[in-house]
Amino acid sequence: MQNQRPDRIRKLLADLVAFDTVSDRSNLPLIDYIERYLASLGVGSQRIVDDTGQKSSLWVTIGPEDRAGLALSGHTDVVPVAGQVWTHNPFELVERDGRLYGRGTTDMKGFVAVCLAMVPEMLAADLKTPINLAISYDEEIGCVGVRPMLREVARKPIRPLGCFVGEPTQMQVIIGHKGKHGVRATFRGLARHSSIAPDGVNAIEYAADLITEIRRRAEQLAAKREHDSLYDVPHSTLLTSIVHGGAALNIVPDQCIVEFECRGIGITESREVTDAIIAWAKAEIEPAMRKRHPDCGIDFEEILDYPALDTAADAAIVTLAKQFAGRNDHAKVAFGTEASLFVSMADVPSVVVGPGSIAQAHTPDEFVEMSQLEACGDFVARLIAHCAK
Repeated sequence: MQNQRPDRIRKLLADLVAFDTVSDRSNLPLIDYIERYLASLGVGSQRIVDDTGQKSSLWVTIGPEDRAGLALSGHTDVVPVAGQVWTHNPFELVERDGRLYGRGTTDMKGFVAVCLAMVPEMLAADLKTPINLAISYDEEIGCVGVRPMLREVARKPIRPLGCFVGEPTQMQVIIGHKGKHGVRATFRGLARHSSIAPDGVNAIEYAADLITEIRRRAEQLAAKREHDSLYDVPHSTLLTSIVHGGAALNIVPDQCIVEFECRGIGITESREVTDAIIAWAKAEIEPAMRKRHPDCGIDFEEILDYPALDTAADAAIVTLAKQFAGRNDHAKVAFGTEASLFVSMADVPSVVVGPGSIAQAHTPDEFVEMSQLEACGDFVARLIAHCAK
């Protein structure tokens, strides 16, 4: 069965890549496929469908259901390919020189394919500790789809002992990642002909005050002494990402939209930083706008939020992950994952460990090396052996 593992992985990954699961589309055809595959092996699954009925997660238990197990978690959605130049169809798997090319091969259908390919080995092992598969949607737009599933998990009488989230880490064990809070600020000004500009309220200029303050606070975060050297960027970061405003050169702009984010090292630091900026803007900028005209001001809207992950280096789930990965090192990463939500929403200790490199994620001609998928298969095989004891 082990000799057949690479071919099973290739076949499953090819099938998964063929589904266009960009987040603005339904993932139900892919979910149907996974359910049929599991059913062919005699394995049932639980669907957690979203309010639209067009998206679903899957929760799968292999082994005894009356005791706590270990979970493998991956998302089914991928980022868009629009505007990218690919040398082949991004939704058709192409293998060349030990690399498997296609949208989602690294982020993160490769990991999902490995987990599914290992189900026959899980079934053959007579598991004493169950293995759960947690397959989600819409991770790429703010870890949306895993949340309803985790609310279900949190209500279960038995929760997993721990979770391995298979985002691309080149099979290095990741014990922490930054949290993120994203905010949209809409500045409401007053339009006038530019020849009488003083009679208007320039939304862009007031937005510039906010942008300048965001940059100032970003520099403060970078200068703080409380750095974490396990991160490649060892401090919290803050930046303005998107600005839209103005209609014509001869019109005082009556609207400007600014989107900004904080990626914080502390569990709740991201939101604390952005909340402080919002409070400052309401106290310093908005009164000045309203003094010019009472209808002017700023509307703030949360557009993304997930906490940081900070799993202790000596936690049991970290020890297991290192044992299964066959390595002793660990690290932290700047990009976010669903792991922190497993911890915060369901109290499931979690780490991130998966095949491929984050450098390939979201890029044209995205690929994962076959050797990485095989290493991930070895990780799951050691997990199976552990759960069969």
